[in-house]
This record gives sequence, structure tokens and C-alpha cells, in this order.
Amino acid sequence: MQALIVIDIQNDFCPGGALAVPGGDEIVAGVNTLMAEFDAVILTQDWHPAGHSSFASSHPGKAPFDLIDMPYGPQVLWPDHCVQGSSGAEFHPGLNTDRADLILRKGFRRGIDSYSAFFENDHETATGLEGYLRTRGIDRLTMVGLATDFCVNFSAVDAAKLGFSVDVRQELCRAIDLDGSLAAAMDGMSEAGVLLHG
Repeated sequence: MQALIVIDIQNDFCPGGALAVPGGDEIVAGVNTLMAEFDAVILTQDWHPAGHSSFASSHPGKAPFDLIDMPYGPQVLWPDHCVQGSSGAEFHPGLNTDRADLILRKGFRRGIDSYSAFFENDHETATGLEGYLRTRGIDRLTMVGLATDFCVNFSAVDAAKLGFSVDVRQELCRAIDLDGSLAAAMDGMSEAGVLLHG
């Protein structure tokens, strides 16, 4: 069985949002159309408490996009975004959320960020998505969404490492591309065995 994993198509990642990905809203219609081709549709949602440790505002003297060391490794500091209950954390209004079998919220633990739909950034704390997919008999995943070089990348690589067949539809993703992060992400996904289309 095949699932479509729709990564973080939320207001704060679309133009006008707190952490806008260029062209983030351009993929919505195509993602909606693609949903009909899959046995299951899973939406992920960045869902941070106020004062999250990945926010630059939580670190005096630091600015958005600075890099710091956290107990689990390097962490990019972000503008405050996708704060629980805020309009920025809501899905893009054009996204067909009614088609979702599951909405997975991530990044809700204050002390650790979570790019991947499968693990938090310590690469150990599981979100529960692997178990959900396996108990439903799903072994093939197609990923779309925001942003190609962060949450899509981490989700795709983790899924491949867990033994899922993974396909990323690049035409239905958009990237932040922070200091070469997109090229690095594409290389990393390819090395992990992720199929890149579009």
C-alpha cells in the first residue's frame, strides 16, 4: 500500500508567513490533486509551544538563521513560527485536509526541534508514524511539501533508513535553500536511496 505524506503546508511556511518558503503556496493545488492516487494521506503539522528552543527569540543575542549547538547536535535558530493555536500554525486554507487519514503534529516538545515526520532531531525520539504506517500495511511513501531541504529531506531520509520505499515529488515541494542546504539535501536523499522525481 502507498501513502502520500504531505509535509507542513502551513500558513507560516507560505508567502506572508513568519518563515515563508518562496512559492510555498504554489504547490497546494497539485498536492490536492495527487491525494486521490493514494491509499492513505498523512499530513504533518509543525506545532511549537511559545518559547520553543529552536526560536532565535529564546536565545538572547542570537538572530534567526544563526547556528547553535544543542545537546542533540547543531540547530538552526528560526523566527518564531507555527506556534500552537496560532493562525500561522494552521494548514494553508486551500489544502484539502478532509482527505487526511492522519494529522501528525511534531515539534511540540519545548527542548527539541523535529524536522522529520519520524523522529525528533535527536534521531531517537520517535513520533509514532512508523508504527502507524506498518500496522496499516503501508510500505511505499511519496512525499511532498515544505521545505525540501529541511522537513521533507529529514522525513525522506529517515523513512528510507527505516526500510520504506520513498519517492519525493520535487515539483510539489519548495525549499528554503539556506547556505547550500538544498544541494546538500538532494545529495543526502539520493545517497539514502530516495527517488527524486520532478
